[in-house]
Amino acid sequence: MPWQPVRQADATLVAQLADGLARRIDEQGLRPGTRLPSIRKMAEQSGVSRFTVVEAYDRLVARGLVQSRRGAGFFVRARSGPLAPAASVPAPAGQAFVPPARVDIAWLLRSMFREGGGPGMPGGAGLLPAEWLDPEMVAGAVRAVGRSVRGHLVSYGHPQGFSPLRQQIAASLQSDGVPAHPERNLLTTNGVTHGLDLIARLLVQPGDTVLVEDPAWFVIFGRLAAFGARLIGVPRGPDGPDIALLEQLAAQHKPKLFIINSAVHNPTGHTLSAGAAYDILRIAERHDFLVVEDDTYGELHSGGAMKLAVLDRLNRVILVSGYSKMLAASLRVGYLAANPDILQKLADLKMLAGLTSPELGERVVHRVLMEGQYRRHIERVRQRVDEARQRCLKGLLKLGLTIRHEPQAGMFVWADCGRDSEVLARAAADRGMLLAPGTLFSPSQGPSTMLRFSVSMADDRGVWNVLEKLFA
Repeated sequence: MPWQPVRQADATLVAQLADGLARRIDEQGLRPGTRLPSIRKMAEQSGVSRFTVVEAYDRLVARGLVQSRRGAGFFVRARSGPLAPAASVPAPAGQAFVPPARVDIAWLLRSMFREGGGPGMPGGAGLLPAEWLDPEMVAGAVRAVGRSVRGHLVSYGHPQGFSPLRQQIAASLQSDGVPAHPERNLLTTNGVTHGLDLIARLLVQPGDTVLVEDPAWFVIFGRLAAFGARLIGVPRGPDGPDIALLEQLAAQHKPKLFIINSAVHNPTGHTLSAGAAYDILRIAERHDFLVVEDDTYGELHSGGAMKLAVLDRLNRVILVSGYSKMLAASLRVGYLAANPDILQKLADLKMLAGLTSPELGERVVHRVLMEGQYRRHIERVRQRVDEARQRCLKGLLKLGLTIRHEPQAGMFVWADCGRDSEVLARAAADRGMLLAPGTLFSPSQGPSTMLRFSVSMADDRGVWNVLEKLFA
């Protein structure tokens, strides 16, 4: 079996040997059932160590190309051919997305996570581009954690979450005026969505009324509907929800919860005023419902944003936030802050559903926070988002769209296109571009002329070319 390593090549000796043998297997140079040379013989023939051969053979086993037979050696496996992909109807050229008869939340989510992405993905995506973030900072934290944790990698974490991270979060919240104790008030989650799911599982029963903002983040509508909740929208303006209508709906329907984006609202980019914040808490106390404060995008605010959890001191307010948007989407690390009674019930529910959240990601986030880089990172990202948002606003206005109230912060622009936005989203899909129509952002799912745009498209010429054709 003639194989010789290439010294000082980019690929390691292990990779060279494993890849070389894999090619011979694929090309039928090594047929099924063939016994590979023994570890000792291969090492002698190739001039490499036995450890190199062992690792290369193990990689072939992991790929399913070779099987190990105890006491006999390593043998090429019989293969039934490559796995066929799931049956699908290929889309015509340039047609990246095929919407259903009615554009719905499930289709939009599937399209967002579609493998391969698409040139128009920034039009409706809820993530910032990787180049706007700091992958090297995250990678450095991953390497540092990998060097330090050792035995902790193979054990369960704490059900409430990695204690040093909770202490770090508590310190940050306390500096903002939220009286969060790391043991009594904090629970880590697999992101904000997981946190909201735990809250809904604990507090919402079929038939219960839940008040939500209109417009608001569409995923929570689908989740609450799955629990049998009755969703009622409260119109959201630049300063907050319609207070008079909130009072009226609370008196009429006796809701269990009111879910609100107080700072940097998705999709409008507006932030709650102090007066509206006081009114919401007053109404919640009078009608005895809890308030869930979603702070997913709060770090994109330049400072001084009103937090309901500060005013309420975690009595009726449950605060939900996380790090996926600003660090890395793959780091599903979020947290809940609540009063001790509710928090303990949420922690018990978390254990019943999945025991603990993965500690490795929590250690990575803790490392980033501990090293002091996060504050400067947030400032850089916020500046870039703010600049892109201004360019995006100018471009959309030039196309003839209407911005009723300019967003104060954040990564979205909520624009009126003057026509049925679902029809436009369907036309955009035909051109390989994903847009989020306004109908999805309302609990009523009624027709809408609004569209949510991501500012990450600001410098994407391909996106603007598609938009120019759509609005011509």
